[in-house]
Amino acid sequence: MHLSINFSGILFSTLLLVSVSCSSKKSIRNPDVELLRQAQQLAGEILITDGHIDFPYHFRHNYGSINESNANVAIKSPRGEFDWIRAKEGGLDAPFMSIYIPASYQETGGAKALADSLIDFVEEVITRFPDKYAPGRSPDEIEKNFEKGLISLPMGMENGAPIGDDLNLINYFHERGIRYITLTHSKWNLICDSSYDLERKWNGLSPFGYDVIRRMNEVGIMVDVSHISDSAYYQVLKATKTPVIATHSSCRHYTPDFERNMSDDMIQRLKENGGVIQINFGSDFLDGEVSSNRKKFATAWAQYREEKGIDPSDTEQQKIFKSQFELPLYSTVEKVADHIDHVVKLAGIDHVGLGSDFDGVGDSLPEDLKDVSQFPNLIAELIRRGYSQQDLEKICYQNVWRVWKAVEEYAKRN
Repeated sequence: MHLSINFSGILFSTLLLVSVSCSSKKSIRNPDVELLRQAQQLAGEILITDGHIDFPYHFRHNYGSINESNANVAIKSPRGEFDWIRAKEGGLDAPFMSIYIPASYQETGGAKALADSLIDFVEEVITRFPDKYAPGRSPDEIEKNFEKGLISLPMGMENGAPIGDDLNLINYFHERGIRYITLTHSKWNLICDSSYDLERKWNGLSPFGYDVIRRMNEVGIMVDVSHISDSAYYQVLKATKTPVIATHSSCRHYTPDFERNMSDDMIQRLKENGGVIQINFGSDFLDGEVSSNRKKFATAWAQYREEKGIDPSDTEQQKIFKSQFELPLYSTVEKVADHIDHVVKLAGIDHVGLGSDFDGVGDSLPEDLKDVSQFPNLIAELIRRGYSQQDLEKICYQNVWRVWKAVEEYAKRN
């Protein structure tokens, strides 16, 4: 049944009269059965790492501290995009657990305490389910876990705020299992400026930020350049002695006004550095037109709620309203493949990976990539485009492993 919606204002009448053209590309929604079967088999055979999954913070936000009554969410979750069952179904073997620190903690304090509590959570999941999960402190350890059929849980810290002004905390977090640090998040911090923040406190890296890069190199923590400003990015490349990663970013080529993504020049410079960009699956990262549609939807929905007196938390009414909205609000698995194609064109097959941002981008995931069980859909699309098994192994883990091992080797020498 369709809801009859009467909008006031030119904006709303215009939105609902727009016709949507269909993509000429073959869609996974009408899959080649044999191709998908091949992709599912490869997903089980190839080690797959994902650079960024926000499961720890997602769990904390929805369930609080882990305990006997909620621990099984790590095996089968009633919400969100990650759990053990679906990871096994999708062939995901080494999801980097994001130790996410909201920028608000830079003002209120408690960033280190939050980081420690989220690390404790990951360790607790491993302790409770040792037949399913294992630590992921190095590529070698993860490969051994893979042979045993275990899912490794390497950790990366999203936002360097827990370091405060103490370089020794970099060593501390390495000892706790952190293997990359995203230098900042949505606002500038003591390390550098953020791509999301209009205030450019440091015009790139702070003086302390240069010390942070140096210490991360010495300790063996990968530098994550997602979220940082363009100026900070170029300064990081000059400062670092090791390759860097962008754990959950995409190509600005498809989102021209979105600084959070990486420009063509940045991707080419990433190649010179030896680094890897791991493609973010969020629709706003993938397609500028879809992102614009989503903003129009948010405006339309807000006005409709106000006119009808609908509670903002009424998800059922929102679903009905969304079903009547005639502009596409979600990108596609094909668009994720487009971003991979674009990186390969600019930098080569050795510089691209996967960084979904599952449990972190809300209701914005593309069609056919709604949770970790659907990695085979992307693999099928890449096979369709002519990527070989060797190419897929590089995309799925080998490129990130190369950076990680280079960082480890530099630390051993220094």
